Amino acid sequence: MTDTILVPGGRDVRATLDESADRADAVVVACPPHPQQGGHRGDARLTAVSDELTAHGIDCLRFDYGEWDDGYGELADTRNAVAWANERYDRVGLFGFSFGGAMALLSAADGVEIEAVSALGPTARLADDLDVPAVFDQIRVPVQVVYGTRDDIAEWQPVVDCATDFHQSTVEFAADHFFVGQTEKVAVAVAEFLVPNLVQ
Repeated sequence: MTDTILVPGGRDVRATLDESADRADAVVVACPPHPQQGGHRGDARLTAVSDELTAHGIDCLRFDYGEWDDGYGELADTRNAVAWANERYDRVGLFGFSFGGAMALLSAADGVEIEAVSALGPTARLADDLDVPAVFDQIRVPVQVVYGTRDDIAEWQPVVDCATDFHQSTVEFAADHFFVGQTEKVAVAVAEFLVPNLVQ
């Protein structure tokens, strides 16, 4: 684990880089949940996924968003974190949980340079022009959507429907929004998708 990284881009975006034992040529950028609801880069789902990835030789960059900006600044933060990663690694993946899942999918639809994107319990819509289903067809990389059937917090069903319609990967857990008691299983599922897309 590195000291705090300042992600360039004009906003106060700080990150932690979890490094695998061997020098990795691939990294996953991990987007946290809603910052106004306590979301941060130390979220248990993000750290579990990071642990699983580093065990497979892939680094993980967990970042915090800058000052709240109704999703727009946070989307810019995600793009900037991916740009930082692309300057240092051969291959980059994206992962996000809840609000972060929407950030990851919206960034992928916007054409950031990544190999694959995984969204855990993603929120479908943040605003009229921050609508995941509306832009899902613009995502040009492999997508995974992981969701809990008992999740009554995030509006995940429209995202799962899109993934199904576009023949992308979906993984179902009998879980609530926070995947209580199943964090490690979720991390394994995410790594099983991302690792093959990032390792050459």
